[in-house]
Amino acid sequence: MSFERKYNLTVDENIFIAKRNIIDYIWKSAKLEGLSVTFPDTEAIFNGIIAPNVRVDEIIAVNNLKHSWQFIFDTIDCPTDFNYICRLNRIVGGDNLVYNAGFLRNVPVSIGGTLWKPDMPNEFLIKENLADIFNIENPTDRCITLMLYCMRSQMFIYGNKSTSMLAANHEMIKNGCGIISVAVEHQPEFTKLLFKFFETNEMSVIKQFVYDKCIDGIDLEAQRKSVEVQKKKRKSSDYPDLD
Repeated sequence: MSFERKYNLTVDENIFIAKRNIIDYIWKSAKLEGLSVTFPDTEAIFNGIIAPNVRVDEIIAVNNLKHSWQFIFDTIDCPTDFNYICRLNRIVGGDNLVYNAGFLRNVPVSIGGTLWKPDMPNEFLIKENLADIFNIENPTDRCITLMLYCMRSQMFIYGNKSTSMLAANHEMIKNGCGIISVAVEHQPEFTKLLFKFFETNEMSVIKQFVYDKCIDGIDLEAQRKSVEVQKKKRKSSDYPDLD
């Protein structure tokens, strides 16, 4: 399966787009993790304003997502390897939100909504699989595969979906491919397909869904061409002399 680039951005352009929509991305990630915060709640928390009727743990979770994005911007040149993914989870689950954030879980877990149970994470196997994923030449395919593999691996006690998407977006930005973000209206279908993927380990259907529905960005290349056309028109225009 090969995915054509939806966006062809520089790293700086991709960072600009991420920062421009950062509150929206954080809100959507929070909803995907099951938090009940609204967009106005998320915006208030992001800006350091007290959000009434929001639980303390949800405030911490939103702030942790904010700090995770800032970490991505500050470390954009770092490899998206096993250690980087663990560091992201440490931030996602930090400030005492979850015990042992950033470390591989050593207890079995169940996934709500499915009878499937993930295997215990094995660091050696995870590193081998990550190496295989980073051999995928197509950057968009590589990023989507990275996200879905990490989600299914359930490496951590908490925040696997957020951590996986953040890791994928670190790689998306580095390659100027846009941002992966699941709109709230698409989250029920995404979750349904995710559970199917968990149970079968067949990711082709959900990969296509993510590619079709969940990649955000701005076609700055088209905008640049439009500006160039406008500049040429201005240069070729005849302006009357002004007395």
